Amino acid sequence: MLVKQISVFLENKSGRLAEVSRVLGRNNINISALSIADTTDFGILRLIVNNPGLAEKVLAENGFAVGLTDVIAVAIEDRPGGLCDTLNVLESANIDIEYMYAFVGKSENEAMVIIRVEDPEKAARLLIENNIKVLPSENVYSL
Repeated sequence: MLVKQISVFLENKSGRLAEVSRVLGRNNINISALSIADTTDFGILRLIVNNPGLAEKVLAENGFAVGLTDVIAVAIEDRPGGLCDTLNVLESANIDIEYMYAFVGKSENEAMVIIRVEDPEKAARLLIENNIKVLPSENVYSL
């Protein structure tokens, strides 16, 4: 029900993002989603990959500060208001969203979104109870 997200802390200097992608590519790790939040000196690269355990290992072995975080992958009907339906469920239960970002999926009528909340297991159960399509991790890793 939950998906493991890789978080990589990067110095804000030329070539660091390319090096992450090189390390992952050399290890046959595919990126399905990414988000970058940056400041003047550093950035946080968040990734959904097909093999998060291996990604964490090889990035750490190559000198990157890396961690795993549980997130929720949601398939949202791709129509006006589709995202709002999902967010309303979380809002009604007073679940705050720390961050979210979209990812590439292979579905014609759904938008795929990654959501990070404080208690992802509780939020995922609530979404499922409200007929929101929460994607199992094995489905997300194979996209």
